Amino acid sequence: MSGAPIISRTGAATDRQPPEEIHPHTMSGRVYQLHSTLELPLEDVTEYFDSDPELPEQIEDIDITRRNNTLIIKSVAREGAVSKYTPTAQLKASVAETRVYEEEPEAGPGAPPAWGEEEEEIPSELVEFAAFKGDRETVLQNTALQFPMFEVLCAIAQQAEKGTLTAISEHDGELEATKIVDGEKRPATVEVVEGPGKETAPANGINWRDNKFIS
Repeated sequence: MSGAPIISRTGAATDRQPPEEIHPHTMSGRVYQLHSTLELPLEDVTEYFDSDPELPEQIEDIDITRRNNTLIIKSVAREGAVSKYTPTAQLKASVAETRVYEEEPEAGPGAPPAWGEEEEEIPSELVEFAAFKGDRETVLQNTALQFPMFEVLCAIAQQAEKGTLTAISEHDGELEATKIVDGEKRPATVEVVEGPGKETAPANGINWRDNKFIS
């Protein structure tokens, strides 16, 4: 079963029109920094793509493959967008089972304690969650179609009830800050400051996990 796709949005093409020429300026966009703690049920991810969402212009389709406990969401480029041998951008998530409990019902007003009775077990079930956690190199891999695939990640982030996505990207020559918290897009700006000199710069550069340049 390893390598078998769990989603395929590619259907038989009929009456296909010749692909439009994709000019270089339509490929502009780059993600400089990214950090994600997104986590959502795997079923929500599959249902989102099953709903046939609108994809960025340069992406023809999405191919989702599960390899053991790893979920790969790969972009399929439109014809002519990139060389057929160029690896296109993909999202990577880890999959793990989590026990989810129903909310415990509150006791009625004035209800006496049931002495001697066993505590009622709260109903629960095991649910598989997809966790998009890490920095750009972990979550958003490969550079071809990187920005369009980042837009797909932002769409997934708005489906997630838990976790935060922050990023600094460039699109059409402009720096953009992105901040999505628990499925809600928040206002964000990029703060440009003068960098420290070599003598005072930290050994590993800026700690982007703190996202102190995104406000």
